[in-house]
Amino acid sequence: MGWPVGALPACNVEAKSLAKAQNMKLSRRRLLRLAAVSAPLLSDAVRAEEYPARPVRIVLGLSPGGSVDLVTRIVAQALCDFLGQPFIVENKPGASGDIATEAVVRATPDGYTLLVVLAANAINATLHQKLKFSPVRDLAMVAGMVRVPNVMEVNPAVPAKTVPEFIAYAKANPGKLSYASSGTGSSLYVIGEMFKMMAGIDMVHVPYRGGAPAMLDLLSGRVQVMFDTIPQAIDYIRDGKLRALAVTTPTRAPTLPDVPAMSDFVPGFQAGSWWGLAAPKDTPHEVVHVLAHATNAVLSDPGMKMRLAGLGTTPILYGPAPFASFVEMETDKWARVLKFAGARED
Repeated sequence: MGWPVGALPACNVEAKSLAKAQNMKLSRRRLLRLAAVSAPLLSDAVRAEEYPARPVRIVLGLSPGGSVDLVTRIVAQALCDFLGQPFIVENKPGASGDIATEAVVRATPDGYTLLVVLAANAINATLHQKLKFSPVRDLAMVAGMVRVPNVMEVNPAVPAKTVPEFIAYAKANPGKLSYASSGTGSSLYVIGEMFKMMAGIDMVHVPYRGGAPAMLDLLSGRVQVMFDTIPQAIDYIRDGKLRALAVTTPTRAPTLPDVPAMSDFVPGFQAGSWWGLAAPKDTPHEVVHVLAHATNAVLSDPGMKMRLAGLGTTPILYGPAPFASFVEMETDKWARVLKFAGARED
């Protein structure tokens, strides 16, 4: 369970050993010297060397208490320890994350307001036609944080034991199977539509107001299948209340080693939930790289990797350019899927 909103433990900078503080300072200075070699403005390099000089706000477009909130707070605490200033998580739910995203897009580009950018941002770029901003155009991607595999799970009453058997069963019963999601535009929805598109089957989408009510109806058999995140589904799978047919990542997931990858049966299938950090577009280049360096450093820590693995997540060690390319590719992929689905929200 995550810390209550606004209750992130404070950095205890004074309790750090002098050696650790000196090593951290030297590491950041080496980074800044490298960044300053290509810096067009000396003032940016100076600003970066002083950064952060006060608390940093991380805006999350989801309510507190879920897995995204928990992991964000864990990473925020690690950044606090690494950079010596509080990183405070602010939950700003609503409009599938668009409210939080627009707040950061409009924020002062000084590195003190960050956004947890989600798979939903890549989806909303196409789904929400009246957006006044573009996540790809109006944000500076900082770094990846984690990816979370999704798993295709069915109610045990469904006779299919494998993905090929499920596809055959769906083709023999077109339009009679229903898949649940946490709402139109969620990663559970677009992965379900992607499966329909690539497998050539017809299923009925049943959207819910969140993953919890969707799970209840899947357990009861009112719907037959869902493409849930592993952390949310794993206990039901282990208890035999649901049957896992495949994970949606290219390879098997360590938390479900006996469950095959979807790409074994549907070539090229690759999907999952993910999140990372972004800043307003004009945030100084050197500040972005300080944040990226710090994020990748804390995510590379063996203890952090073990802790995240226990939550069913895997670090994404992307810097600004690779993470920006990744988000752009995800946006293009879901645009194709949403066009196939004919989904559009005003």
